[in-house]
Amino acid sequence: MLLQLCAALVLLLVPAHRGAAATGGGSDGHQFVYNGFAGASMSLDGSAAVTPNGLLMLTNGTIQMKGHAFHTDPLPFDGAAQKPRSFSTTFVFAIYGPYADLSSHGLAFFVSPDKELLSTALPGQFLGLLNTTYNGNRSAHIFAVEFDTLLNADFHDINSNHVGIDVNSLRSIAAADAGYYDDGTGRFRNLSLVSRKAIQVWVDYDGEATQVTVTMAPLGVPRPKKPLLQTAVDLSGVVRGTAYVGFTSATGVLFSRHFVAGWSFALDGPAPPLNVAALPGLPPAGSKPRSKVLEIVLPIASVTLLLAVGVSIFTLVRRRIKYTEVREDWETALGTHRFSYKELFHATKGFSEKRLLGKGGFGSVYKGALHKSGMEVAVKKVSHEPKHGMKELVTEVSSIGRLRHRNLVQLLGYCRRKGELLLVYDYMPNGSLDKYLYDRSKGTLDWPRRFHIIRGVASGLLYLHEDWEKVVVHRDVKASNVLLDSGMNGRLGDFGLARLYGHGDDPQTTHVVGTMGYLAPELGHTGKATPAADVFSFGAFLLEVTCGRRPVGEDEHKNCVVLVDWVAEHWRRGLIIDAADTMIPSGFDPDEIALVLKLGLMCSHPFPNARPSMRQIIQYLDGDMPLPNLSSTSLNFTMLGRMYGTDFNQNMMSSTSSASSGAVSDFSPGR
Repeated sequence: MLLQLCAALVLLLVPAHRGAAATGGGSDGHQFVYNGFAGASMSLDGSAAVTPNGLLMLTNGTIQMKGHAFHTDPLPFDGAAQKPRSFSTTFVFAIYGPYADLSSHGLAFFVSPDKELLSTALPGQFLGLLNTTYNGNRSAHIFAVEFDTLLNADFHDINSNHVGIDVNSLRSIAAADAGYYDDGTGRFRNLSLVSRKAIQVWVDYDGEATQVTVTMAPLGVPRPKKPLLQTAVDLSGVVRGTAYVGFTSATGVLFSRHFVAGWSFALDGPAPPLNVAALPGLPPAGSKPRSKVLEIVLPIASVTLLLAVGVSIFTLVRRRIKYTEVREDWETALGTHRFSYKELFHATKGFSEKRLLGKGGFGSVYKGALHKSGMEVAVKKVSHEPKHGMKELVTEVSSIGRLRHRNLVQLLGYCRRKGELLLVYDYMPNGSLDKYLYDRSKGTLDWPRRFHIIRGVASGLLYLHEDWEKVVVHRDVKASNVLLDSGMNGRLGDFGLARLYGHGDDPQTTHVVGTMGYLAPELGHTGKATPAADVFSFGAFLLEVTCGRRPVGEDEHKNCVVLVDWVAEHWRRGLIIDAADTMIPSGFDPDEIALVLKLGLMCSHPFPNARPSMRQIIQYLDGDMPLPNLSSTSLNFTMLGRMYGTDFNQNMMSSTSSASSGAVSDFSPGR
């Protein structure tokens, strides 16, 4: 412990040697040491830069950016018998997220023969390393060790704080929780990659044994004897001839800064040790402490002012109390980021009507821009009824806030006042999907864009149902709850009606809530929110997006028209393509539209056991599995027509309205 404290003190207080020492050594002189990067032989691109004190900063806090840092000269990796040479590297890095326990994506050390390939890489979950074309493609010829801080279900990540070994793909061939094994006790100790503290990493490749070893520890702790990861990797088909070594990182919708303080590398031998005392200091880990003088002077000034102005200050105090936040001790244990009311007030220009994005039974949503980062957010003000427990509400919000998926709207934090809960979400600049389906002034979505949105929402639901630590049933899947980000990617939002329970547990009976046209028929008698009910809603969503019609509507004679019946009738007449939205521009794939329409009918089956799971739906959409042989008469939806008759409509609307006005809808994101 003393050694760690001394090392940290030296790192912060000793003015580092700002130059980078590149030294020869090894069997043929191919090794280098950088104790800081001022004057280093490095090639930088993207957002990468060297700070004045010699830190290598890969990302500077800008969202959706990538940064690369290469050792300028390529190194000869060809060894004997056409095997890559052994190599070893050690480096010190730190990740600074927008909050102490939240970050954008991580960083990676890589070996690549081609700089041009990295120039085409994508930010976000691709870490600036690969893109959709080369991910999983052997022609990528890239080896990397990733330090990832977000869970990505598409890449089968194990969690949001892991180390992975990657070969030509961001789906790691081996991965482990970030941490190290204590030499004294043998116990595993977790390390938070987003702790804003310096972490040292050792990566070794044995060309003869074709084995990669990864070890890490807090800076100042000697290299642990037991490695974190050790796995067989043959780089013969990956690294050929000369190759570049370096680092890459990227940001997504959240901003982060990624720093490397020192780096050494060697071929055919151990990497030279870093001089900890010479490494440049990291930025401060938190905000500056408040001035003690200010803490003393302000109360005295307040008392003096109170005595001077009397009644006037009393009125001012009463007004300030009216807007005071509510804080309780139990909130600390939740770990959810809490915004100050003042910060949100200024972000929304005092909750100005000009910043109003939407208003309804759920509350009002305002567009805002956080002062410190400039990040655009959506702030929802939700009224809270005293009969519902605020502790239960905030606990549920905290659980929803831990969801991480590119097709879900991210909850960033909250603020509490008396009788009011304020929720802060990612801002979706393109609004909700339903506006593009029904408001033609927004423009018409072509079929590839609609299919991309459908596939994204399906991926988000699969994550909720099967891939997260709990089962999350959304209970309100519809076009108006699908928001579009700057890239027109669909993100499922409005978790106000969501229910969570453990995998393998039986869902509890609850109020029948949701939106007419999307409610599964079994909810009327079981009252249990299950993934199958979400699949039913998703089926209505598929038909809605493809046909450009609402699930339940009226014809010119004021008769109820159920969309699923309308599509099924087109199928029976052999004209299912004619059910598609006539506003879709030409050039679409009719087979793909027919697939989505038939899949929508499958999902809308009256019996829950006959509906596919979200995993099967993904397989159907991706063409990995053909639709089962269905005839136009094998699905009978007449009971759905009866469901939306007058009696059911009145009863369900009454139930839905009363349930939606309570706690279960108090934290839906809206727009």
